[in-house]
Amino acid sequence: MFDDFLVRAIFAGIGVALAAAPLGCFVVWRRMAYFGDATAHAAILGVAFSLAFGLSIFIGTLTVALAMALTVTTLAGRGYAMDTLLGVLAHSALAFGLVAVSLQQGIRIDPMSYLFGDILAVSKSDLVVIWLGAIGVVALMIWRWQGLLTSTLNPDLAYASGIDPKREQLVLTIGLAVVVAVAIKVVGALLIGALIVIPAAATRAVTRSPEAMAASAALVGAASACGGLWLSYTMDTPAGPSIVCVAAMFFAATNLVARIGLTR
Repeated sequence: MFDDFLVRAIFAGIGVALAAAPLGCFVVWRRMAYFGDATAHAAILGVAFSLAFGLSIFIGTLTVALAMALTVTTLAGRGYAMDTLLGVLAHSALAFGLVAVSLQQGIRIDPMSYLFGDILAVSKSDLVVIWLGAIGVVALMIWRWQGLLTSTLNPDLAYASGIDPKREQLVLTIGLAVVVAVAIKVVGALLIGALIVIPAAATRAVTRSPEAMAASAALVGAASACGGLWLSYTMDTPAGPSIVCVAAMFFAATNLVARIGLTR
């Protein structure tokens, strides 16, 4: 069943979409879109570490993405504006990663495959990693859903209910790092932020509850993956950017539908 590269690509895209959907909702609600981009950019440095020390790409990118996310969370509110901090760390990590990759002796890789992804090259072992990561993230989100939701809506109410908003922020950070690590081979470091944010933003205008938004975002993300792969297969376009283009069309369509509904 998984011998065909296109079937593996479809299952990989769906797995990433399922994991990214609930995280994307919290990223949209908390206005943390740039945070996801910064974590994804840092993953390129993880690729360099993986190649230098002979580690798997998943372990290297997960380690650096976690370090990046924890650094931002720790330094935020200590005299640094969040957007300045993210701008400095994200671009520095991306630049250091690209330089480190270029200095690897005897290793020839295409940095573009990690910047924009190569979903059509996903192997069976990659598929196992993606789905184990996706199941782990979805289970984490289900377990911490109420705490995350309460601390997102009102931190004071969260404290009164015995929920620590900083702990929930850490949970969200860990989830984002795992998604970046499993998705870097699918859509790449520059496009994973789009796959996290766009499906959630597309469904925000047409859903009436947080749970419905998360479920709808998963459907939009999976449909974007399948639609983007079909577009790539039929029109010979790059797969990763095609997936993001389809997601952007979903965003335009749902917001148009919502706007028409409001004007009636």
